[in-house]
Amino acid sequence: MRDVSIIGVGMTRFGKFEDRDMKDLGREAVWTALNDAGVGIKDIQVAYVANAVGQQLTELKGTIGQHVLTSAGIFGIPVINVENACTGGSTSLRGAYLEVASGNADVALAVGVEKLFCGDSAKSAQTMAAGTIYAKFGFMFVALYALQLKKWMAASGATKLHFAKVAAKNKYNGSLNPYAQFQKAMTVEQILESRVVAEPLTQFMCSTMADGAAAAIVCSSDIAKKISQKYPIQIAACELVSGTYNIPGEEHEEITTRAALKAYEKAGIGPEDVQVVEVHDAMSPAELRMYEELHLCKPGEAGMMIDEGHTTLTGRIPVNPSGGLAAKGHPISATGLAQVYEVVTQMRGEAGKRQVTNNPKVGLVENAGGWTMDDNAACAVTILKK
Repeated sequence: MRDVSIIGVGMTRFGKFEDRDMKDLGREAVWTALNDAGVGIKDIQVAYVANAVGQQLTELKGTIGQHVLTSAGIFGIPVINVENACTGGSTSLRGAYLEVASGNADVALAVGVEKLFCGDSAKSAQTMAAGTIYAKFGFMFVALYALQLKKWMAASGATKLHFAKVAAKNKYNGSLNPYAQFQKAMTVEQILESRVVAEPLTQFMCSTMADGAAAAIVCSSDIAKKISQKYPIQIAACELVSGTYNIPGEEHEEITTRAALKAYEKAGIGPEDVQVVEVHDAMSPAELRMYEELHLCKPGEAGMMIDEGHTTLTGRIPVNPSGGLAAKGHPISATGLAQVYEVVTQMRGEAGKRQVTNNPKVGLVENAGGWTMDDNAACAVTILKK
């Protein structure tokens, strides 16, 4: 297997764009990534395009990837359409990575694109909830997060104040991110006083739907050294796992932990080596659980991590410098690649006002989605090295 590097990344701003369709959004992300990499459309040999709900909410059906790439001027190459709930963007990156690692292609493209605003927000919410077998019972992910977090609070000692602190951190980061849907800092008090959605979650702890797209271009590391305009970022691991059943009386290893341990082993590092992180925090407080599940701290220490500022932009291990999903927005399949965009940008030192201060050489992206009986349906952990 060959070493693989990211040589170009691109994304749109996330938000509500009534005048833009998926082709328009995807085209912008693809061309931004091409320009960032310094390559042309003829250099792309294969593409993986992720989309979760386009067939239900837009006029495009079946071959969404081909429609998006044709709009960007890319024809004739193999195009693989990916549907893997919120993990779609990371899954498309994994596909592109494996094409290059195996030697099947030298340069590959990964894209995630989503159009969630369709004039009927209830329809969009119902479609998103369909990623679980419980949708027919009125299931919504915010309720699941609330139940999980209340259980975790009892076990960890975390409080609602900790939840508000992590949300305030991310709102501040998002206020510095020109690609974020919401660019307004908020205080802990404002977050706690916002309306309760599902106890203990308040309105400003929760992510919202968004339109948007993100893309990454990968190639063999040997070629990257010759053609990359910027410092190539190596994909040291890109591990994908699926959910398991929680059997009463048996210890259950969280899906995030299973994916992370595989990624650490593949990359030949430990969690102590990670210096910048993007996690899938559809509800901001879930970030705290990720500290423990990714082994960034010991069980019971997540509250201390946020209290002592270890995960801020100037902290020891910044987490969600992009603002996370509650500030940046969540266009399902675009989210994973937007997380990659952020970590690559931070590792290059190109993040501007939100640039982390610890000069990161190792970054991690965690991206989970869907729900089966007892677990997320899928989780990907990607480790990047400078």
